[in-house]
Amino acid sequence: METVKQPMVNKIISESIEKSINYQDYRNLVTRLVEENSTTGNEKTEALVNYTRLNDKRMKRWDKTIKLSEEAKVKIQGFDKNVTWLVITESWCGDAAHVMPVINKVAALNATIDYRIVLRDENDELMNQFLTNGGRAIPKLIMIDNTTDEVINTFGPRPSVATNMVNVYKAKHGQLSQEFKEDLQRWYNKDKGQSIIEDLLNLLV
Repeated sequence: METVKQPMVNKIISESIEKSINYQDYRNLVTRLVEENSTTGNEKTEALVNYTRLNDKRMKRWDKTIKLSEEAKVKIQGFDKNVTWLVITESWCGDAAHVMPVINKVAALNATIDYRIVLRDENDELMNQFLTNGGRAIPKLIMIDNTTDEVINTFGPRPSVATNMVNVYKAKHGQLSQEFKEDLQRWYNKDKGQSIIEDLLNLLV
């Protein structure tokens, strides 16, 4: 963001929010794409279509099973800033399938958090302001103060625990193997969204 003037960033964010959708509409979109044997994004490969199908199942499961502690609920409900959580994603993204339902569970507990979603490949300007290590990694949550229009914080593309796992593996092996990616999916399943919840709670200060 250092190379772009803040008013321009605010304009890009504002325009993205205008064309954003809520979580239920996103879920409906993904389900419809599965029925149509398709996917979001510029590429419509068979592999990405299959990932979208798999992610629809994952999100259905997490929508039903994510649990928040009473302590977490109290902190979420006590948050009193009027904010937008604008999330950049695509239906084929494996990390997003685990993260998006958790964000929904948290945001649903507080009316001052407006959870909105846009697709990466349809929002190049926005994505380019919120790169991760120079890459267009998703999902990416941008937390915006609705009073000042300022970006307060960001989260993503993975919870901090998973990010550390990825960084350690990359430092040792250079790139992520298919075996590691499968291990990461098992970690998400075992963690049951708790690391994501913890990271999201850290945004609510």
